[in-house]
Amino acid sequence: MKTLVPVLGDQLTPTLSALRDADPDDTIVLMMEVGDETTYVRHHKQKIAYILSAMRHHAKALEKAGWTVDYVKLDDPDNAGSFTGEIARAVERHAPERIVVTEAGEWRVAAMLESWETIFGIPVEIRADDRFVATHAEFDAWASERKQLTMEFFYRDMRRKTGLLMDGKKPVGDRWNFDKENRKPAKADLFMPQPHVFKPDAITKDVLVLVAERFADHPGTLDGFAYAVTAKDAEKQAAYFLAKALPQFGDYEDAMLTGERYLWHSILSPYINSGLLDPLDLCRRAEAEYRAGRAPLNSVEGYIRQIIGWREYMRGIYWREGPDYVTRNFLNHKRKLPGWYWTGDTDMHCLKEAIGQTLETAHAHHIQRLMVTGNFALLIGADPAEVHRWYLEVYVDAYEWVELPNTLGMSQFGDGGLLGSKPYISSGAYIDRMSDYCGQCRYDVKKRVGEDACPYNALYWDFLARHEGKLGDNQRLRMPYATWKKQSAQSRNETRAQAKTFLQSLDTAGESGY
Repeated sequence: MKTLVPVLGDQLTPTLSALRDADPDDTIVLMMEVGDETTYVRHHKQKIAYILSAMRHHAKALEKAGWTVDYVKLDDPDNAGSFTGEIARAVERHAPERIVVTEAGEWRVAAMLESWETIFGIPVEIRADDRFVATHAEFDAWASERKQLTMEFFYRDMRRKTGLLMDGKKPVGDRWNFDKENRKPAKADLFMPQPHVFKPDAITKDVLVLVAERFADHPGTLDGFAYAVTAKDAEKQAAYFLAKALPQFGDYEDAMLTGERYLWHSILSPYINSGLLDPLDLCRRAEAEYRAGRAPLNSVEGYIRQIIGWREYMRGIYWREGPDYVTRNFLNHKRKLPGWYWTGDTDMHCLKEAIGQTLETAHAHHIQRLMVTGNFALLIGADPAEVHRWYLEVYVDAYEWVELPNTLGMSQFGDGGLLGSKPYISSGAYIDRMSDYCGQCRYDVKKRVGEDACPYNALYWDFLARHEGKLGDNQRLRMPYATWKKQSAQSRNETRAQAKTFLQSLDTAGESGY
């Protein structure tokens, strides 16, 4: 029976469920670069280049393994521009008797897959994506038993299921979570690990030319493109992280330093999310580093929690809540993002650093995303849907299933607390504590009012005042609200006037990068 197996751009795994029991002699693997997927938001140039080059290299690897691959390039003159259009052309070329595909990662694409049987009149089997620890049914069953969906308890179940960092029924070290030990500020270090730099080969160079010509108006630059685009090179970066960076990853995972883009972070999420690396395998290898005495427990537990905790939890929330999750706006925020989110041209040093490196490399680590760019967007009252689009655009590892809950739910509190028990907001003091940014900024992090006062300070208190009706009873904000109420009326008025003036300056300067 001739079978057509479409492999999507985030399914670059040789053991993909759609291929697992297929006969290479009767199977056509279809890989498609289509316009719809490169432009439904204005993806960062390096993000597009990474995905297209990784796809082309994966196709070569499949061919070498004995598969017949029908590969449609973006600049093919007959390219239909969409997955469904390319399936139609492939059905005409190959006359398959059935289509077998691994489920899509996003609602938008899932709807396309579900329509194919009706459109083409041949059987379509959509298989589960078993590259995750929790199935959709398992997450739904877990969530249905709880009034509040707390990630920590889900994470503990994933530890029990996988056996990672477990001593029988107990967690190693008699604690599930060592996050309180992972909040140390860092200092510049000449011996800080640096991720591998992978020079573009001929395939990648062709892709870079294509992206430069076709997506000139998209954010970011292609200069210095250095991502791994093969499973072999992704594995090199994984081995380097486990040996060189993991031992200190935990201590400094929340730290930020001017000019240091990577610190002790793995830079593996692009490869995990596109399928070049196996997330559970990485967790088991990280655990092995702890068991062998080469990495401390706080580092290993923190890394494993990001993968089988947050990553799996975000996927569960995304699929459980449905396509309308993106429309949620609990705080009714409407402001557009400042235009400098697309240029990095701001006097606020922390934002200049985080956005600047994002535009240059399509990468920023989780605290830069959550407590610098995300925190600022939340404090100014930016529309969470627009913030979501920005994050989806600019980061190489951003796929909607993982990015949307992280941004709209965790960062912007758009779901009203479904995902996080309180808004992730802070004044400039947090950024000062966790970075060296404030010492190099024209604004004074110690000041709340005045021309040189750090904007985060007045915005933080103004946010609490604006939203007291919705957040005043939040137990995790009890102390900040008590502190706010203890301040004199004059002090509160000056703070809110400072915030108002700053917000008006954003509006006057021109807002959106679109």
